[in-house]
Amino acid sequence: MKKVLAAVVAAFAAFIGYKFLKLNEMMLASREMPVKHLNCQYLKNIEYGAEDITILKDGLAFLSTGLKYPGLPSFSDEPGKIYILDLLHPKPTPVELQIKGELDLNSFNPHGISVYTDEADDSVYLFVVNHPEHKSQVEIFHLVQEDTLVHLKTIAHPLLHSVNDILAVGKESFYATNDHYFASDVLHFLTLILDYPMCEVVYYSPEEVRVAANGFLSANGINISPDKRYIYVSDIVGHDIKVYERQQGEQLRFLKSVAVGSLCDNIEVDHRTGDIWLGCHPNGQKLVKYDPEDLAGSEVIRIKNILSEKPVMSLEYGDDGHVLVASTVAAPFEGKLLIGSIFHKALYCDLK
Repeated sequence: MKKVLAAVVAAFAAFIGYKFLKLNEMMLASREMPVKHLNCQYLKNIEYGAEDITILKDGLAFLSTGLKYPGLPSFSDEPGKIYILDLLHPKPTPVELQIKGELDLNSFNPHGISVYTDEADDSVYLFVVNHPEHKSQVEIFHLVQEDTLVHLKTIAHPLLHSVNDILAVGKESFYATNDHYFASDVLHFLTLILDYPMCEVVYYSPEEVRVAANGFLSANGINISPDKRYIYVSDIVGHDIKVYERQQGEQLRFLKSVAVGSLCDNIEVDHRTGDIWLGCHPNGQKLVKYDPEDLAGSEVIRIKNILSEKPVMSLEYGDDGHVLVASTVAAPFEGKLLIGSIFHKALYCDLK
Protein backbone atom coordinates (compact mmCIF):
# COMPACT_ATOMS: atom_id res chain seq x y z
CA MET A 1 0.00 0.00 0.00
CA LYS A 2 2.83 2.38 0.85
CA LYS A 3 4.48 1.66 -2.48
CA VAL A 4 1.24 2.37 -4.31
CA LEU A 5 0.75 5.61 -2.40
CA ALA A 6 4.34 6.66 -3.10
CA ALA A 7 3.88 5.90 -6.77
CA VAL A 8 0.69 7.95 -6.87
CA VAL A 9 2.38 10.89 -5.13
CA ALA A 10 5.36 10.68 -7.48
CA ALA A 11 3.11 10.54 -10.53
CA PHE A 12 1.11 13.53 -9.30
CA ALA A 13 4.29 15.49 -8.61
CA ALA A 14 5.58 14.65 -12.08
CA PHE A 15 2.26 15.73 -13.59
CA ILE A 16 2.32 19.05 -11.75
CA GLY A 17 5.96 19.60 -12.72
CA TYR A 18 5.12 18.92 -16.36
CA LYS A 19 2.20 21.31 -16.26
CA PHE A 20 4.33 24.07 -14.74
CA LEU A 21 6.84 23.57 -17.54
CA LYS A 22 3.97 23.86 -20.00
CA LEU A 23 2.83 27.03 -18.22
CA ASN A 24 6.32 28.52 -18.63
CA GLU A 25 6.11 27.66 -22.32
CA MET A 26 2.69 29.27 -22.45
CA MET A 27 4.10 32.44 -20.86
CA LEU A 28 7.12 32.37 -23.20
CA ALA A 29 9.31 32.62 -20.09
CA SER A 30 12.58 31.71 -21.84
CA ARG A 31 11.97 33.60 -25.09
CA GLU A 32 14.42 36.32 -26.07
CA MET A 33 13.02 39.76 -26.76
CA PRO A 34 12.80 40.57 -30.47
CA VAL A 35 14.43 43.86 -31.45
CA LYS A 36 13.35 45.99 -34.39
CA HIS A 37 12.97 49.71 -33.92
CA LEU A 38 11.11 52.33 -35.92
CA ASN A 39 11.34 56.09 -36.12
CA CYS A 40 9.12 56.80 -33.08
CA GLN A 41 8.49 59.43 -30.48
CA TYR A 42 6.50 59.37 -27.25
CA LEU A 43 3.00 60.79 -27.41
CA LYS A 44 2.55 63.79 -25.15
CA ASN A 45 0.18 63.52 -22.15
CA ILE A 46 0.21 59.69 -22.14
CA GLU A 47 2.06 58.70 -18.95
CA TYR A 48 0.13 55.72 -17.59
CA GLY A 49 -0.39 53.50 -20.59
CA ALA A 50 -2.72 53.40 -23.56
CA GLU A 51 -4.10 49.90 -23.20
CA ASP A 52 -6.31 50.19 -26.26
CA ILE A 53 -6.36 52.48 -29.29
CA THR A 54 -8.80 52.63 -32.16
CA ILE A 55 -8.67 54.85 -35.24
CA LEU A 56 -11.54 55.97 -37.44
CA LYS A 57 -11.27 56.20 -41.23
CA ASP A 58 -10.88 59.99 -40.97
CA GLY A 59 -7.79 59.68 -38.74
CA LEU A 60 -9.49 60.40 -35.42
CA ALA A 61 -7.97 58.13 -32.75
CA PHE A 62 -9.30 57.23 -29.29
CA LEU A 63 -7.01 56.02 -26.49
CA SER A 64 -7.94 54.46 -23.13
CA THR A 65 -5.40 55.20 -20.38
CA GLY A 66 -4.74 54.49 -16.72
CA LEU A 67 -5.91 50.86 -16.60
CA LYS A 68 -5.58 49.13 -13.24
CA TYR A 69 -5.59 45.38 -13.91
CA PRO A 70 -5.31 42.77 -11.12
CA GLY A 71 -1.85 41.21 -10.88
CA LEU A 72 -0.13 43.94 -12.92
CA PRO A 73 1.57 47.11 -11.67
CA SER A 74 -0.10 50.49 -11.75
CA PHE A 75 1.71 53.78 -11.22
CA SER A 76 -1.18 56.20 -10.94
CA ASP A 77 -3.74 56.66 -8.18
CA GLU A 78 -5.92 58.73 -10.49
CA PRO A 79 -8.95 57.37 -12.34
CA GLY A 80 -8.54 56.31 -15.95
CA LYS A 81 -9.13 58.67 -18.85
CA ILE A 82 -10.03 58.70 -22.53
CA TYR A 83 -7.99 60.75 -24.98
CA ILE A 84 -8.62 61.78 -28.57
CA LEU A 85 -5.98 62.39 -31.22
CA ASP A 86 -6.24 63.82 -34.74
CA LEU A 87 -3.71 62.03 -36.92
CA LEU A 88 -4.30 64.46 -39.79
CA HIS A 89 -2.83 67.27 -37.70
CA PRO A 90 0.84 68.08 -38.51
CA LYS A 91 1.77 67.60 -34.85
CA PRO A 92 -0.88 65.30 -33.35
CA THR A 93 -1.26 65.66 -29.58
CA PRO A 94 -3.65 63.62 -27.41
CA VAL A 95 -6.39 65.71 -25.77
CA GLU A 96 -8.31 64.45 -22.75
CA LEU A 97 -12.00 63.99 -23.50
CA GLN A 98 -14.41 65.58 -21.05
CA ILE A 99 -17.07 63.14 -19.86
CA LYS A 100 -20.56 64.31 -18.99
CA GLY A 101 -23.44 62.35 -17.54
CA GLU A 102 -24.07 60.20 -14.48
CA LEU A 103 -21.01 57.95 -14.72
CA ASP A 104 -18.89 57.81 -11.57
CA LEU A 105 -15.58 59.14 -12.87
CA ASN A 106 -13.78 58.57 -9.57
CA SER A 107 -13.81 54.82 -10.19
CA PHE A 108 -13.47 54.94 -13.98
CA ASN A 109 -11.08 52.18 -15.06
CA PRO A 110 -11.16 51.90 -18.87
CA HIS A 111 -9.89 48.80 -20.68
CA GLY A 112 -10.81 47.78 -24.25
CA ILE A 113 -12.57 50.29 -26.51
CA SER A 114 -14.48 50.27 -29.80
CA VAL A 115 -16.22 52.88 -31.95
CA TYR A 116 -19.49 52.59 -33.85
CA THR A 117 -20.36 55.23 -36.46
CA ASP A 118 -24.04 55.59 -37.35
CA GLU A 119 -24.09 55.88 -41.14
CA ALA A 120 -27.46 57.67 -41.04
CA ASP A 121 -26.02 60.84 -39.48
CA ASP A 122 -22.30 60.05 -38.91
CA SER A 123 -22.82 60.09 -35.12
CA VAL A 124 -19.90 58.52 -33.26
CA TYR A 125 -20.49 56.20 -30.29
CA LEU A 126 -17.62 55.06 -28.10
CA PHE A 127 -17.92 51.72 -26.26
CA VAL A 128 -15.59 51.30 -23.27
CA VAL A 129 -14.94 48.27 -21.07
CA ASN A 130 -14.91 49.57 -17.50
CA HIS A 131 -13.74 47.87 -14.29
CA PRO A 132 -14.84 50.06 -11.38
CA GLU A 133 -13.84 48.33 -8.14
CA HIS A 134 -12.89 45.22 -10.17
CA LYS A 135 -16.38 44.91 -11.66
CA SER A 136 -16.96 44.23 -15.34
CA GLN A 137 -19.28 46.46 -17.33
CA VAL A 138 -19.57 48.32 -20.62
CA GLU A 139 -20.11 52.05 -20.98
CA ILE A 140 -21.62 53.65 -24.09
CA PHE A 141 -20.78 57.27 -24.89
CA HIS A 142 -21.79 59.72 -27.61
CA LEU A 143 -19.14 62.04 -29.00
CA VAL A 144 -21.00 65.36 -29.12
CA GLN A 145 -18.13 67.80 -29.62
CA GLU A 146 -14.47 67.56 -30.49
CA ASP A 147 -13.56 67.13 -26.84
CA THR A 148 -16.73 65.90 -25.10
CA LEU A 149 -18.31 62.51 -24.46
CA VAL A 150 -21.82 62.16 -23.10
CA HIS A 151 -22.41 58.98 -21.12
CA LEU A 152 -25.53 57.24 -22.40
CA LYS A 153 -25.69 53.85 -20.73
CA THR A 154 -23.99 51.30 -18.48
CA ILE A 155 -24.41 47.64 -19.43
CA ALA A 156 -23.81 44.80 -16.97
CA HIS A 157 -24.81 41.16 -17.37
CA PRO A 158 -23.81 37.81 -15.81
CA LEU A 159 -22.31 36.66 -19.13
CA LEU A 160 -20.15 39.82 -19.22
CA HIS A 161 -18.27 38.80 -16.09
CA SER A 162 -14.64 39.41 -17.10
CA VAL A 163 -14.71 41.52 -20.23
CA ASN A 164 -11.37 42.38 -21.79
CA ASP A 165 -12.18 43.88 -25.16
CA ILE A 166 -15.22 44.88 -27.17
CA LEU A 167 -16.38 45.22 -30.78
CA ALA A 168 -19.29 47.56 -31.38
CA VAL A 169 -21.61 46.50 -34.23
CA GLY A 170 -24.61 48.74 -33.49
CA LYS A 171 -25.69 51.70 -31.36
CA GLU A 172 -26.29 49.34 -28.41
CA SER A 173 -24.97 45.99 -29.67
CA PHE A 174 -21.49 44.49 -29.48
CA TYR A 175 -19.31 41.41 -29.15
CA ALA A 176 -17.20 41.14 -26.01
CA THR A 177 -14.36 38.83 -24.97
CA ASN A 178 -14.04 37.31 -21.50
CA ASP A 179 -10.44 36.69 -20.42
CA HIS A 180 -11.50 34.54 -17.44
CA TYR A 181 -14.17 31.87 -17.12
CA PHE A 182 -14.10 31.73 -13.32
CA ALA A 183 -14.16 34.76 -11.02
CA SER A 184 -11.60 33.00 -8.81
CA ASP A 185 -7.99 33.58 -9.88
CA VAL A 186 -7.10 30.15 -8.48
CA LEU A 187 -9.67 28.40 -10.66
CA HIS A 188 -8.60 30.45 -13.66
CA PHE A 189 -4.99 29.43 -13.01
CA LEU A 190 -6.09 25.80 -12.93
CA THR A 191 -7.72 26.10 -16.35
CA LEU A 192 -4.38 27.33 -17.69
CA ILE A 193 -2.38 24.63 -15.92
CA LEU A 194 -4.75 21.95 -17.22
CA ASP A 195 -4.81 23.55 -20.68
CA TYR A 196 -8.60 23.66 -20.62
CA PRO A 197 -9.99 26.41 -22.93
CA MET A 198 -13.20 27.68 -21.34
CA CYS A 199 -13.32 31.40 -22.12
CA GLU A 200 -15.93 32.88 -24.44
CA VAL A 201 -16.98 35.62 -26.79
CA VAL A 202 -20.39 37.04 -25.88
CA TYR A 203 -22.83 38.82 -28.18
CA TYR A 204 -24.96 41.52 -26.54
CA SER A 205 -27.95 43.45 -27.84
CA PRO A 206 -31.00 44.87 -26.04
CA GLU A 207 -32.96 41.92 -27.44
CA GLU A 208 -30.60 39.04 -26.56
CA VAL A 209 -27.40 38.12 -24.78
CA ARG A 210 -25.65 34.84 -25.63
CA VAL A 211 -22.32 33.08 -26.05
CA ALA A 212 -21.24 33.54 -29.66
CA ALA A 213 -17.98 31.57 -29.57
CA ASN A 214 -16.00 29.57 -27.02
CA GLY A 215 -12.89 27.44 -26.61
CA PHE A 216 -10.37 30.14 -25.59
CA LEU A 217 -7.77 29.84 -22.86
CA SER A 218 -8.07 33.61 -22.44
CA ALA A 219 -10.03 35.61 -25.01
CA ASN A 220 -8.55 39.07 -25.46
CA GLY A 221 -8.55 41.46 -28.42
CA ILE A 222 -11.39 41.45 -30.94
CA ASN A 223 -11.91 43.31 -34.20
CA ILE A 224 -13.57 43.14 -37.60
CA SER A 225 -12.55 43.20 -41.27
CA PRO A 226 -13.17 46.38 -43.31
CA ASP A 227 -16.04 44.69 -45.16
CA LYS A 228 -17.59 43.65 -41.81
CA ARG A 229 -17.69 39.98 -42.89
CA TYR A 230 -15.00 38.50 -40.64
CA ILE A 231 -14.27 38.81 -36.95
CA TYR A 232 -10.84 38.22 -35.41
CA VAL A 233 -10.24 37.20 -31.79
CA SER A 234 -6.91 36.89 -29.99
CA ASP A 235 -6.45 33.97 -27.63
CA ILE A 236 -3.56 35.60 -25.81
CA VAL A 237 -2.46 32.52 -23.85
CA GLY A 238 -3.12 30.21 -26.79
CA HIS A 239 -0.73 32.29 -28.95
CA ASP A 240 -3.13 32.44 -31.87
CA ILE A 241 -5.74 34.51 -33.69
CA LYS A 242 -9.07 32.84 -34.37
CA VAL A 243 -11.01 33.87 -37.46
CA TYR A 244 -14.82 33.75 -37.68
CA GLU A 245 -17.27 34.48 -40.44
CA ARG A 246 -20.04 36.80 -39.35
CA GLN A 247 -23.38 35.41 -40.46
CA GLN A 248 -27.03 36.38 -40.42
CA GLY A 249 -28.46 37.03 -36.96
CA GLU A 250 -24.97 37.86 -35.63
CA GLN A 251 -23.96 34.21 -35.60
CA LEU A 252 -20.25 33.39 -35.81
CA ARG A 253 -18.87 30.49 -37.86
CA PHE A 254 -15.33 29.40 -37.00
CA LEU A 255 -12.99 29.37 -40.00
CA LYS A 256 -9.40 28.95 -38.81
CA SER A 257 -6.71 29.65 -36.24
CA VAL A 258 -3.46 31.42 -37.09
CA ALA A 259 -0.51 30.84 -34.77
CA VAL A 260 1.41 34.01 -33.89
CA GLY A 261 4.07 32.75 -31.47
CA SER A 262 3.57 35.58 -28.99
CA LEU A 263 1.15 36.74 -26.30
CA CYS A 264 -0.90 39.02 -28.52
CA ASP A 265 -3.22 41.43 -26.78
CA ASN A 266 -5.38 43.79 -28.84
CA ILE A 267 -6.15 43.59 -32.55
CA GLU A 268 -6.39 46.52 -34.95
CA VAL A 269 -7.21 46.35 -38.65
CA ASP A 270 -5.91 48.64 -41.39
CA HIS A 271 -9.01 50.26 -42.92
CA ARG A 272 -7.38 50.36 -46.36
CA THR A 273 -5.56 47.02 -46.70
CA GLY A 274 -7.34 44.82 -44.18
CA ASP A 275 -3.99 43.84 -42.62
CA ILE A 276 -4.07 42.68 -39.00
CA TRP A 277 -1.89 44.56 -36.49
CA LEU A 278 -1.20 43.02 -33.09
CA GLY A 279 0.24 44.52 -29.93
CA CYS A 280 1.98 41.64 -28.14
CA HIS A 281 3.96 40.65 -25.05
CA PRO A 282 7.10 38.72 -26.10
CA ASN A 283 7.71 37.38 -22.57
CA GLY A 284 4.71 37.03 -20.26
CA GLN A 285 6.71 36.04 -17.21
CA LYS A 286 8.57 39.36 -17.20
CA LEU A 287 5.25 41.16 -17.50
CA VAL A 288 3.69 39.39 -14.52
CA LYS A 289 6.74 39.55 -12.25
CA TYR A 290 7.71 43.15 -13.16
CA ASP A 291 11.36 43.74 -12.38
CA PRO A 292 12.53 47.34 -13.12
CA GLU A 293 15.96 45.87 -13.89
CA ASP A 294 14.54 43.36 -16.38
CA LEU A 295 11.49 44.94 -17.97
CA ALA A 296 8.86 43.31 -20.12
CA GLY A 297 9.39 44.18 -23.75
CA SER A 298 7.10 45.06 -26.62
CA GLU A 299 6.31 43.40 -29.92
CA VAL A 300 4.17 44.40 -32.89
CA ILE A 301 3.18 41.74 -35.42
CA ARG A 302 1.50 42.33 -38.76
CA ILE A 303 -0.48 39.70 -40.66
CA LYS A 304 -1.25 40.11 -44.35
CA ASN A 305 -3.88 38.04 -46.16
CA ILE A 306 -5.05 36.30 -42.99
CA LEU A 307 -7.89 34.61 -44.88
CA SER A 308 -5.54 32.94 -47.37
CA GLU A 309 -3.98 29.50 -46.99
CA LYS A 310 -0.61 31.10 -46.27
CA PRO A 311 -0.95 34.37 -44.32
CA VAL A 312 2.22 36.50 -44.31
CA MET A 313 3.40 37.39 -40.81
CA SER A 314 6.09 39.96 -40.03
CA LEU A 315 7.69 41.64 -37.03
CA GLU A 316 7.12 45.38 -37.40
CA TYR A 317 8.45 46.57 -34.04
CA GLY A 318 10.35 44.92 -31.22
CA ASP A 319 11.88 46.33 -28.05
CA ASP A 320 13.33 44.81 -24.88
CA GLY A 321 11.63 47.33 -22.60
CA HIS A 322 14.15 50.17 -22.85
CA VAL A 323 11.82 52.23 -25.05
CA LEU A 324 8.36 50.78 -24.48
CA VAL A 325 7.22 48.43 -21.72
CA ALA A 326 4.40 45.92 -22.27
CA SER A 327 2.85 46.84 -25.61
CA THR A 328 -0.83 45.99 -25.97
CA VAL A 329 -2.00 47.55 -29.23
CA ALA A 330 -0.68 48.77 -32.58
CA ALA A 331 -2.98 50.93 -34.70
CA PRO A 332 -1.93 51.97 -38.25
CA PHE A 333 -3.10 54.93 -40.30
CA GLU A 334 -1.69 56.03 -43.65
CA GLY A 335 1.96 55.29 -42.97
CA LYS A 336 1.80 56.10 -39.27
CA LEU A 337 1.55 53.73 -36.32
CA LEU A 338 0.35 54.24 -32.74
CA ILE A 339 1.66 51.70 -30.22
CA GLY A 340 0.09 51.59 -26.75
CA SER A 341 1.01 49.83 -23.52
CA ILE A 342 -0.61 48.67 -20.29
CA PHE A 343 0.97 51.06 -17.80
CA HIS A 344 3.89 52.76 -19.56
CA LYS A 345 3.66 55.22 -22.49
CA ALA A 346 2.51 55.31 -26.10
CA LEU A 347 4.53 55.73 -29.29
CA TYR A 348 3.82 57.64 -32.50
CA CYS A 349 5.85 55.99 -35.28
CA ASP A 350 6.60 56.57 -38.93
CA LEU A 351 6.27 53.43 -41.08
CA LYS A 352 7.59 55.03 -44.27
